[in-house]
Amino acid sequence: MTESNEIKRYDCSRGCVVERTESGEVDCTYRQGCCKLEVYNWLQGVNQEQYKDLFEVRFKNTRKAIFRNGSGQSIKIGDMVIVEAANGHDLGIVTLEGPVVARQMKCKRIDPETFEFKRIYRKAKLFDIERWQEAIAREHETMIRSRQIAAELGLEMKIGDVEFQGDGTKAIFYYIADGRVDFRQLIKVFAEEFRIRIEMKQIGARQEAGLIGGLGVCGRELCCSNYISSFQSITTSAARTQDLSLNPQKLAGQCGKLKCCLNYETASYIDAQSRIPKVNNPLEFEDGLAYLMKTDILREIMYFSYDPQSLANLYPLYAEDVWDIIRMNRNGERPASLKDDSVPAAPEFVTAVGDDAINRFDEARKRKKKKKSGSKKSAASQKADGAQMENRPSDQDNTRSEQQDGQKRESQNGNRRDGHGNRRGGNRNGRNHNGGHGDRQKKEKPQE
Repeated sequence: MTESNEIKRYDCSRGCVVERTESGEVDCTYRQGCCKLEVYNWLQGVNQEQYKDLFEVRFKNTRKAIFRNGSGQSIKIGDMVIVEAANGHDLGIVTLEGPVVARQMKCKRIDPETFEFKRIYRKAKLFDIERWQEAIAREHETMIRSRQIAAELGLEMKIGDVEFQGDGTKAIFYYIADGRVDFRQLIKVFAEEFRIRIEMKQIGARQEAGLIGGLGVCGRELCCSNYISSFQSITTSAARTQDLSLNPQKLAGQCGKLKCCLNYETASYIDAQSRIPKVNNPLEFEDGLAYLMKTDILREIMYFSYDPQSLANLYPLYAEDVWDIIRMNRNGERPASLKDDSVPAAPEFVTAVGDDAINRFDEARKRKKKKKSGSKKSAASQKADGAQMENRPSDQDNTRSEQQDGQKRESQNGNRRDGHGNRRGGNRNGRNHNGGHGDRQKKEKPQE
């Protein structure tokens, strides 16, 4: 931190805003609602005598603990306090008080009757905060130098972060390593270089990603750096349950491990799969055997096909209907056809992107031509229609020609567009749910 009186910065790792007053003094203000260490005090205002002296104090990143107030001073959330440490003292920020602290102890499996709580000595004074900020300013340089020393000693480890104690006499080095590391020589060099007590703490790849931070493939901040503090085991079975592709590049996060978000919807998929039958054998119908090709787990829709080698013609069935068909097959009964029991096709999703398409008037032109096909057109009406068709946007009406040539082009365009309409109508799983495109084609063919 510079000596400028206008300095004001937000320390996200500790959850406070640091600024210098007009008199040059350092002022630290607790900023609520930052980082994953923040816990909402939903029992605020509720007083219980047995928890009035217990407070939760947070430090840097993922480190926080519960202390007992032994100073006799009135302490509230946001106060900076001097707490007991293994050697010396440390400085932290009070984040929780009251009955919600008991909830946190229950989550951490702490028995208030037998656990020995460390003490809160007093509130932090100005010189305590000054010394604390000086120690924080040394953290980044110490981390860079420690990485250089570890590389010079040939140790297979990576130092991810450094945290100084509030009194500046001790530093915690967070490192990641695949195997066992011999620290005997490293600690000697660190002690000579930095003149402080050294504590080495190993973390995993997920904890390192939480310390460094970043953005995920979803475009949001990493969950491990935002709110996840306890990491659960993640296996590929979660991806199989959700019917995801077992591609390591897509399933791995920035830490190189499986993404934590794989566990988010696993329970929903397991619950939905309990209502979907297991089809080990093809379903029997009077017109043939239907094979299961794919399953939409969340919608509880199963897709069957008469051809097990092709995905061209798929017929969807609800899971409840599949249960009924399985019971009928066990009793020796066969439904008439899979086509009769299939689920109606969902409406096709249309966006506004196609509003400016060059063939957007094709359907209207076909309907207009169909209405006028039964009667003979007069010369005046034909000229009017020809003038209208020339004014409409089309890729084949750029030049003007005779009236007979224009009518030929109209018939050619109508035939091409009929074919295009048939392709659009038959694009839904190869079924005859085309909204009547095929019927229009049959009616128009004799007229051509």
